[in-house]
Amino acid sequence: MNKSLPDTDMLQHLRSAMPGIVWPAIPNQPAANILALLQQLEQSQWWPQEKMLEKQLAQFAVLAAHAYHHSPFFRARFDQVGLAVNQPWSAASFEKIPLLTRAELMQAAAQINCRSVPREHGAAHEVQTSGSTGQMISVLRTEASQLFWLALAMRDHLWHQRDFSASLAVIKALTPSMDDPQIAAQTGWGHPATLLLDTGPSYAQPLSMDVAQQAGWLTRRNPHYLLTYPSNLGALLDEFEKRGNFPSALRQVRTIGETLSDELRERCRQAGGIEVVDMYSSQEAGIVALQCPASGLYHVQSESLLVEVLNDDGQPCKPGENGRIVITDLHNFATPLIRYEIRDYAEVGPPCPCGRGLPALARIMGRRRNMVVFPNGERHWPLVGAYRFREVAAIKQYQAIQHAPDDIEIRLVVEHALSGGQETRLTALIHSALGHAFPLRFSYFNQELPKSRGGKFEEFVSLVR
Repeated sequence: MNKSLPDTDMLQHLRSAMPGIVWPAIPNQPAANILALLQQLEQSQWWPQEKMLEKQLAQFAVLAAHAYHHSPFFRARFDQVGLAVNQPWSAASFEKIPLLTRAELMQAAAQINCRSVPREHGAAHEVQTSGSTGQMISVLRTEASQLFWLALAMRDHLWHQRDFSASLAVIKALTPSMDDPQIAAQTGWGHPATLLLDTGPSYAQPLSMDVAQQAGWLTRRNPHYLLTYPSNLGALLDEFEKRGNFPSALRQVRTIGETLSDELRERCRQAGGIEVVDMYSSQEAGIVALQCPASGLYHVQSESLLVEVLNDDGQPCKPGENGRIVITDLHNFATPLIRYEIRDYAEVGPPCPCGRGLPALARIMGRRRNMVVFPNGERHWPLVGAYRFREVAAIKQYQAIQHAPDDIEIRLVVEHALSGGQETRLTALIHSALGHAFPLRFSYFNQELPKSRGGKFEEFVSLVR
């Protein structure tokens, strides 16, 4: 196990906020707060899970008492199940708290939100989910909540030993274009990195830019790092393969917002050894899990969240089992998210060989609506054999929509509709991958399939309730 501080070099290059003092640096208050958290996170990541749970429950006791006194919803919830918030919490008593659903968070937000927030936590700001589940929700997050987000984002940089002097390109939804080299050099990578350090330039383009234009822009800018969504990365790989070249300086792609497939990771490796580092986060709860630099497993960020993975009976899943993710945000005193069923699914991972005590997830599976429903009512994670689609035709993009147990629509973006023989071959591939001969119907499009308001794209969506 390697417990050497990953930020030793970073400390030598800290930005000083005090005029006349360059070294040792005296950072501004936000940067000092991040550094204080990073120092503690460096120690706590190696704790055994028993010690981490003890600390989590101690923090939760403070949150629960606050929620009881200032959130009408949680006062009623704790009273409903006879839980006294002035007693020490155990794992057993914590698990008696009913799950908070997305529907409740959407419909009862006014009762869930606290009437008062500690002044020291700073102002509370409203954030909204992208609405990819069809349930648009909003929560309040304080400056203290944001501080944990920044510290964990910096932990991700440090875990993966990124070169802060390198260049970064960002392609996301609702991102304004930033392509001026002078502005890019002045603004750098943005928070949290630029709170602590001088960084290399950062360029940005909105996801609405045509993929061919994105590819041309990336070739001209030739960044060292790229941040985008997995679906957009796949489209970029298609475009670069068609052109026969890739940005020569690109060494790592950071993906967010969608489920990342093993196939996409392998395509990046074959495209010149490009590393893909994924992050699992949500607007309402912040950073949930970071990819381990040693194993590739996802480490739950237990210093910020208490994360459970539960089976259909509400029991904790074992390594190798899939279950629904339930999150408790330990530091949000504005909108308490206590045992919040976020409607994502994950596979529990084994103990990580890196030696960190942070729980591991093997895979982030996606939403419940991304599961195929079989005629007998069972739900499974769908594989549609997409890696072999190009053996049949030049398919630019696909999406499967399950309208009913016996009705799956396959949407394809192609220049020309498939022939009858091609549809037959594609149907056989999909049936083999799904493990069932679902009735399929094909719909053809000549332009990119629509994304959610937040720019996310789902390759498989089930509308079966």
